[in-house]
Amino acid sequence: MTNQILSEREKKSVKWLTFIMFLIFAMTTDAVGVIIPEVIKTFGLTLTQAATFHYATMIAIAVSGICLGYLGDRFGRKLTIIGGLALFALASFLFAVGSSFGFFLLLLVAIGTAVGIFKTAALALIGDISSTPAEHTKTMNLVEGFFGIGAIIGPALVVYLLAQGISWTYLYVVAGGLAVLLIVLASVSRYPEQAKEVDLSVNWKAAFSLAKDWYALFFSSGIALYVIVECAIYVWMPTWFLEYDGNYPLLATYALSVFFILRAAGRFLAVLVLNLMSWQMAMVVCTGAIFVCYLGSIVLGVNYAVWLLPASGLFMSLIYPTLNSKGISGFEPHKHSSAAGLILFFTAVAAAVGPLLMGVIGDFFGHLIFGFVFCAACAGVLFLGCIFNFIKDPSSQRLSAISSIHS
Repeated sequence: MTNQILSEREKKSVKWLTFIMFLIFAMTTDAVGVIIPEVIKTFGLTLTQAATFHYATMIAIAVSGICLGYLGDRFGRKLTIIGGLALFALASFLFAVGSSFGFFLLLLVAIGTAVGIFKTAALALIGDISSTPAEHTKTMNLVEGFFGIGAIIGPALVVYLLAQGISWTYLYVVAGGLAVLLIVLASVSRYPEQAKEVDLSVNWKAAFSLAKDWYALFFSSGIALYVIVECAIYVWMPTWFLEYDGNYPLLATYALSVFFILRAAGRFLAVLVLNLMSWQMAMVVCTGAIFVCYLGSIVLGVNYAVWLLPASGLFMSLIYPTLNSKGISGFEPHKHSSAAGLILFFTAVAAAVGPLLMGVIGDFFGHLIFGFVFCAACAGVLFLGCIFNFIKDPSSQRLSAISSIHS
């Protein structure tokens, strides 16, 4: 295990650095939907070509998470985080000097690689500084809450820059500057020391080996289903809402903003919810509500979907950080980075493949709503999985088993 003897002030400092780290990379990843129309106009791209602005980063995060997630275990959280942030900052600054679509794609791959490096180490770090599984889950929800704030700030900043006649590329310059600030703060902050007993021969195969563990596969699959359901909102919901002909056109126009705001607010409220009920019950309630939102949108049509799909953001807020927390906590501390890398792999692959499948299904059947039917099915399976989790409670059994190993 890691040496976790940090003062409360040092723990808070490390937590805040992690919060801001997630906010910064959310500013870039979740602003892509606003950037793509500008890229299409500038380079005369097709929709399929422009979509690589989303897929390139996600695929790079997936590969980096699964192949480089072990770095946080082998070289320590602090060094790995600083290295990942340095690559992120360098790639972000280079956007200011680029002018070709291919060059921008290379930078997005570099940014995705950087995110995969520092995010897996940061997720493992949360486990290092959490005294109990309950604290770990609550902290993870706070981390994702700041991610939600970044998802609001990024697109808003792009819109502001474009309104002022400034290139969207300066979003990345701003993010790079914030990353440099974090590097400075992280370098002077005290992190939990690396365990002396950690096997330094650990490598990228460690994350793949965890895929054979039923526990890792259970939570990773749940996360993949959730990500498909969430990505449907910010990738395809605006396109579907172009068909809206009801009495609230303003709501249809700003539905995505409403979704992001509710998702961010919900992640802070999730901490209160977890104080009122068990995380297992909270997951059943939230996934059930999401399934109802999707089912209602499909059955009742787009005029109701403009209310139901944005509202689903409030219920989505608790799911990803909670599954992430329980998935990582089910392993010994020296395996946390590898577990985080596996989960990040499932996250990024689902984020890339899910929207693509929706488009293929929509084209095949002649309407985008059939893509949302696919996502409703994913939401239903996730709901059933959470009911199973509530009944069987595999995380409790797993954590007890791990505790007995060290007792």
